Amino acid sequence: MGKIVNICVFCGSSVGEDPIFAQATRVLGELMAGQGLNLVYGAGNIGLMGVLADTVLEAGGEAIGVIPEKLVERELAHQGLTELHIVENMHERKAKMHDLSDAFIVLPGGIGTMEEFFEAVTWRQLDYHCKPIAMLNVGGFYNSIEQFFESMLVSGFLRPKHSELFFVETDSKRLLDRLIA
Repeated sequence: MGKIVNICVFCGSSVGEDPIFAQATRVLGELMAGQGLNLVYGAGNIGLMGVLADTVLEAGGEAIGVIPEKLVERELAHQGLTELHIVENMHERKAKMHDLSDAFIVLPGGIGTMEEFFEAVTWRQLDYHCKPIAMLNVGGFYNSIEQFFESMLVSGFLRPKHSELFFVETDSKRLLDRLIA
């Protein structure tokens, strides 16, 4: 594994009900830019996606977005990115984001965020990549995911070595420190 420069962040197209989600997203964006880590993400201009991109850019960092044509047509593409890759569909979007990234971070989000997270973890389990994956558990948002993985382990659907496919942190600085270590 080489040096981590580009970090793919999966997060919500909504900001959520609790202001703590956007606050934690801004802290992560500032830390990433401050450490010279580039953002790779789904190119949205709304929700936590927009908050993260705006924060990274305002802090002097680079934000690389990948978005399907259909979402560009719905005017959801962020127009101020360092790079904007427009692809045909969601499958190409995820493949391009994986190709551009050295590591992954998961922030709070909905179904799409979970799908992206589970795909990254599955691909790592199957040795399609060995990139680190970290989950930022903001305000206990991902407690149930941690419990779910523990349940899979105890029930015999997850091998002990696979319980280390990703790690969870509650603090952005600790998360980045572990991710790039």
